[in-house]
Amino acid sequence: MNTVVLKLAITGSRSAYGRLAGIAAGVAVGVCLLLLLWGGANGLNARDDRGAWLREMGAPSVAFSSEATSSSSSSADGAASSEAPVPIPLTTDTVLMRSNPVEVFRDRLINRRDVAALDTTTVKIPGLGAPPAPGEYYASPALQRLIETTPRDQLGDRYGIFAGTIDDSALPGPDSLVIVTGGTEAEIREGGLASLVTGFTTDPYGGNAATYTTVLSIGAIAVFFPVLLLISIVTGLGAAERRERFATLRLIGASPRAVARIAAAETAIPSLIGALLGVVLAVLLRPVAAQLQINGTRMFISDLSTGWVAGLSVVAVVVVASALTAAHRTSRAGIGPLGVTQSAPETPPRGRRLAPLLGGLAAMILAALLSRANNDFSAQLQTPLLLGGFVLILIGMVTAGPWLTLLVSRTGAHRARTATSVIALNRIQRTPAATFRSVSGLVIAVFVVSVFAGASSVIETRPTPTAVPGLPHPTSLNATISADHTAADATRTENRLEQLPGIRNATIGYGAAAFTEAGAERDIHIQAQDAPSLGFATIPTTDVVTLDMSFLESWATAPVPLLPATTTFDQLVPVAIMIETDGTPEAIDRARTALNTSGITGTPGTTPTDLELQSSARLVQGLAVLAYLGMVIAVVIAGVSLAIGTASAILDRKKVLGLMRLMGMPASALRRIILGEAAVPLLTVLALSIGLGFLVAWLMVTGINDSYQVTWPGTNYFIALSISLVLALAAVTATFGLIQRNTTPNTTRFT
Repeated sequence: MNTVVLKLAITGSRSAYGRLAGIAAGVAVGVCLLLLLWGGANGLNARDDRGAWLREMGAPSVAFSSEATSSSSSSADGAASSEAPVPIPLTTDTVLMRSNPVEVFRDRLINRRDVAALDTTTVKIPGLGAPPAPGEYYASPALQRLIETTPRDQLGDRYGIFAGTIDDSALPGPDSLVIVTGGTEAEIREGGLASLVTGFTTDPYGGNAATYTTVLSIGAIAVFFPVLLLISIVTGLGAAERRERFATLRLIGASPRAVARIAAAETAIPSLIGALLGVVLAVLLRPVAAQLQINGTRMFISDLSTGWVAGLSVVAVVVVASALTAAHRTSRAGIGPLGVTQSAPETPPRGRRLAPLLGGLAAMILAALLSRANNDFSAQLQTPLLLGGFVLILIGMVTAGPWLTLLVSRTGAHRARTATSVIALNRIQRTPAATFRSVSGLVIAVFVVSVFAGASSVIETRPTPTAVPGLPHPTSLNATISADHTAADATRTENRLEQLPGIRNATIGYGAAAFTEAGAERDIHIQAQDAPSLGFATIPTTDVVTLDMSFLESWATAPVPLLPATTTFDQLVPVAIMIETDGTPEAIDRARTALNTSGITGTPGTTPTDLELQSSARLVQGLAVLAYLGMVIAVVIAGVSLAIGTASAILDRKKVLGLMRLMGMPASALRRIILGEAAVPLLTVLALSIGLGFLVAWLMVTGINDSYQVTWPGTNYFIALSISLVLALAAVTATFGLIQRNTTPNTTRFT
């Protein structure tokens, strides 16, 4: 290629340099976001892989007689059986492990594993190697900092003596709260929750691997697509000015193929510079991006690394795609040698542009229907149908937009009554694709925000617990008492608890047998005089009253009634302990620590709010946590895309707009024209984007699990939607200065 000709095509004016700088800056932002998002996706996978060992459940640690084995072989410790369970002895290739179901500090869930092993065990625990000795513990750095900075009676007394920290290779993130404590075999077996472990799983998702990957892939595609639109819009900057230059080249003898190559080269150069700058920006911004908390922890900076191969691949793909797009657009423009630079009307879009959109919807509907089939063949089809359907819908939103915009502009043109409306609507009819391209980023952003909001609405949220008669107080703790503990043991624990600061009272409940024993009754008997402290308002006039065990369950929503009882405590054993605190975090954690270290509890002490820390839909929670981050990224990209697209449209038509100014049209009228050209295509598909977003969210979550239900979105969705519209208005008004500067008489001239 003749370098002189290329120089003539690229250089020559301040606006040419500004256009190239704009392309480079836009590509840099796009590549930076692509690499950060790619790194974030890799980081989520790496984080889940590191924390996979925490999903290990082990095998039963007890066996039953041969008569009961057939009905109990798959049961966990404590399962109902007519035979007494026989402990399976420890060996050198096993460890005894107990997973604490609820270990909480200041409303943060702690992953706790209690282990016991022989001195000669060969089992290695991820992140620390040999199991800790009885009375010692290994903690994650974040948890150890909490232990060291918190009074011991609120946290540290739960665990024993510090033996070391868990290595980062076994932690999901730097803020993860993980602890492994050592105990004797008798201590770990107590309560019936222990299991035998021979090794730790490396599968972070269990049987939900394909589904979890599908959720993350859909979220990544939803955020990547606006970034790709941004790069596409940026590389089209200054199209009219380039047509002028290319017409001049054609006039002096350049062939159409040579002009196309020059167009590709002049776009590739700033795209390459911008892509390399984007790589540098991504590296510099990794420490900042790593500070974002997802699922309760930040990422390690190394998690966001994509590697040099991925970086070079992104640069190469962006540069090649930009160059090919520029060459294709130039070839289709049909630039001749006579210097004609006015843009020709676009070919009117047809209804067949709806095909990708309808095809994507059909694929996702089929995936939702297949989720009810429950067979292997249907399961194998679901992931490609969901991913392929989602991609087709995104493409369909962009391809169908110009056709819908054309229909609306034709209808509006017949009813237009002002000069600005007539000009704006007729320009839209001439160039519906170019007009819609300016707002396509915002249209996709509204769609993506709606998908995220709809998908995240399936997560069940419970209202803040309030004091209701018949239900535990929100500031109380309840725990069961394990077998073989006498009333004297329970009374000593009760007295010790009531002496702690912030503890108002403790109540012991009695029953026929400990709840950890097979076939135990659910009735809890308490003294009637203790009932008011538990929040009961209606109390029978007997010395002893009875309540159901469901009172201890944190998910209970129906008040538990008090019933009169004629029994006495002589033939009963302590089965539960209920503690009322003053509601301060210090008092709750102090009571929790004292209760869980008392040695009498069969299950840890829990509050009614602890259930909020354990998601009932962990799979979709992965998308829900990322939803609002995705919303922010999509909305910001959309605002930038709209501003660039609108500015590009003004620059491409500055001569036409300048002639209007010379004819006497005020700048305010030109501003209304530009505003109308942005508003018509946006409002045309805005309702469609919102409705389609929630429909896709419903199809997506039901395709994953038909038990999920999409509900009304939270206030954050409407805030995000409002911000999107405000950004749209701000993006358009920010370009009004270009109208004033580029339509003055001195600027309006023909070459």
